[in-house]
Amino acid sequence: MKKLLFMAAASMLASAAIAQTGSNAIVYNVSFPNAAHHEAEISMTIPQVPAGPLKVRMSRSSPGRYATHEFGKNVYNVKATDATGKALTLKQLDGDVYELTAHPSTIKISYTLFGNWTDGTYTSIEPSHAHFSMPASFMWGIGLENRPAKFVFNDLAKHGWRVATQLKPEGANVYSARDMQYMMDSPIELSAYKETSWVVKNTDGKDETIKLSTHSDDDQATVDKFADMVKKVVLEEKAIFGELPTFDYGSYVFLHDVHPSTAGDGMEHRNSTVIVQPVNKVGGNEQWLLGTFSHEFFHSWNVERIRPKTLEPFNFTHANMSNELWCAEGFTQYYGELALTRAGFHTPDEYTRTLAGLINSVLNTPGAKYFTPIQASRYAIYADAGVAVDQLNTGNIFTSYYYYGGATALALDLRLRSEFNKTLDDFMRQAWLTHGKTEKPYTVEDLQAVLAKVTNPGFAADFFKRYIYGVEKNDYAALLDKAGYVLRKAQPGKAWIGSLSGGGGRGKSGQTKGAADGVAITSPTIKGTPVYKAGLDAGDVITKVDGNAVDAAGLSKAVSEKKPGDKLTITYTNRTGEHETVITADESPAFEVVSYEKAGKQLTKQQQDFRDSWLSSKVK
Repeated sequence: MKKLLFMAAASMLASAAIAQTGSNAIVYNVSFPNAAHHEAEISMTIPQVPAGPLKVRMSRSSPGRYATHEFGKNVYNVKATDATGKALTLKQLDGDVYELTAHPSTIKISYTLFGNWTDGTYTSIEPSHAHFSMPASFMWGIGLENRPAKFVFNDLAKHGWRVATQLKPEGANVYSARDMQYMMDSPIELSAYKETSWVVKNTDGKDETIKLSTHSDDDQATVDKFADMVKKVVLEEKAIFGELPTFDYGSYVFLHDVHPSTAGDGMEHRNSTVIVQPVNKVGGNEQWLLGTFSHEFFHSWNVERIRPKTLEPFNFTHANMSNELWCAEGFTQYYGELALTRAGFHTPDEYTRTLAGLINSVLNTPGAKYFTPIQASRYAIYADAGVAVDQLNTGNIFTSYYYYGGATALALDLRLRSEFNKTLDDFMRQAWLTHGKTEKPYTVEDLQAVLAKVTNPGFAADFFKRYIYGVEKNDYAALLDKAGYVLRKAQPGKAWIGSLSGGGGRGKSGQTKGAADGVAITSPTIKGTPVYKAGLDAGDVITKVDGNAVDAAGLSKAVSEKKPGDKLTITYTNRTGEHETVITADESPAFEVVSYEKAGKQLTKQQQDFRDSWLSSKVK
C-alpha cells in the first residue's frame, strides 16, 4: 500500500513539474517492464503539433562520434495515438523515419527500445542499469528541434536505480533539456551508482561542482579514493587554461561504468562524460583507468567549447566530417597523458613510452607519410567506430588523428618552448579566450591565427603550411634532446620484415594456420615494409622459408636468425597457385625514447630545467 501511494504521489509530482516547464515541451516517458530482456518502453508526447504532415525519426550519428550508426534498427512496435489513446496512421518512410499525414494538435509516439551494448555510443538496458546514449534511444520531431524536452523516468524504485545526468533536474524524477541539441548531448545512467562530489572554486570566484558517479562492484571508500585522484587531474587541467568552463547548472558529472561485460569507451559531452571500462572493479585498476578521465575532462574545454565549425551544429542524420580533429582529438590526446605526468601519476621516465608512441605514429606509418593531419581528420567518418564488413586498407592510408595530432602537439609544444619561451599551454589558453569562452566555432585558418597571436604570423604560416596542410615532419630527435631525452632505434641490428596482419582494419579476423598450411596473411601489408616490397599481401599463405615448411613460430625464428640486408626465399600460395619470392630483411624503423640518464649521458642543468618546466605540475 505504501508503495502504491508513493508511486501515485510521484506521478502527480512529475505531472506538476512538467506543467510548470512550458506547454510546448516534448515529454518522454521511459519505463522498464522488461529490463531483463534489454527492453525499455518509451513514449514521446508532442503538444501543439503544427498543421500538415509531421515526421519523426531516430538519429544516425551521435555527439563525440563522427561516423554513422543505424540506431533505428533497435526500435520496434512503433505506434501513434492522439491524447485519448485513439490510434493514428503512422507510415514508415525509411528505416528510421516515420510520418503522420493527419493528426490532432497533441500526439503520442510510443515504441520499444532494445539495447545491450554499454559504451559511449549505444544504449544498454538490463536489471543492473539503464545506460542511455540519447541518439541511440530517443526519437525526435523534424522541425521541432528548438523545443524543450522533458524526461520522466518510471520504475526506478523497482530496480533500485537513481538518475545521473547533465540534464537539468526538475524534481520527481523529471529532467529537462532546453532543446534537441542539448538533449542529444546529455547521456543518462540509471543505476545504484556510488557518487562522490566536490567543489572547485573557479577563477571567477564561482563554485563548480564535479561529480563522480560510479556504477561498479566497489565500495564507497574505493570510489572516494579514486575521486581524490580524479581531483588532481581536474586541477592540473584547470591550470592549463587558467579556469574551468562555466558548467551549465553549475555541475559536471563523470558517468562511470565499470564491469567486464562493458565495451569500453570514453565519450565527452558539454557538462558530462561517459567513461565505460571493461574491468572487474575500480579497486586495483586506478592507475590504468585514470587515463580516460584525463582525456575526456580536457574535452570540456577542447571540443565542447573550443569547437570546430565543421561540427557546429551537429547533424544527427548523417556522418559529421571535420577538418580539425587533429587538434580537437589529437591535442586532447597529448594533454591527457601530459596532465597525468604533471599530476605525478607517471614519472618523466615512464612518460617516454607515450612520447615514443606518438613519434612512431607519424614517422613510421604510410598514413602520416602521404596524408596530412586534415586528411586524417576527414577519414574519421569511416574510422571512428564506423560499420564495415569488408576489408579496409587503413594501415596504408590512415594514421589516427588522435596520435597524428598528439605528435603534432608534442612538436609544437617543444618548439614554442625552445624558440619563443612560450608553451602549448599558451596556445590552448589563447584558443580558449578566442573561441572557447566566446563559443565562436573555429576553422583551421582560425587556429593558425591563434598561433600567430602567440608567436608571429610568419612562424604560424610556416608551421601550418608544412605540418598541417603538408606532410613534413618535425625533427623530434633535436627537440627531445633539449629536455634530455634520446630518440633512437628500438631494435638496432635486428632483422625485420614487417607485419603480416596489422594493416587491414575490418574484415576477416587475423589467424595463423598450422605448420602444414603455413602462415596466412590476413590483412593488406604495409607500404614500404620488406614483406610489401616482396609482393606479398592479404590472401597469400607463406608455406616455406628457405625451403623449410613453417608455421608462425617457425617464420619468426627464421627472421630472428637473419640480419638486416639478409634475404629470405619465401614460398607462398594463393588462388593463382604456388609462387616464390625473396624478402630482403630490414632493420625495424620503430623508435624508442630514453632519458639521458638511462642512455648513459650527462644531463645538463639547462636540459633539466627544460624538462621540469615541461613536465612539472602547474597547480599553484
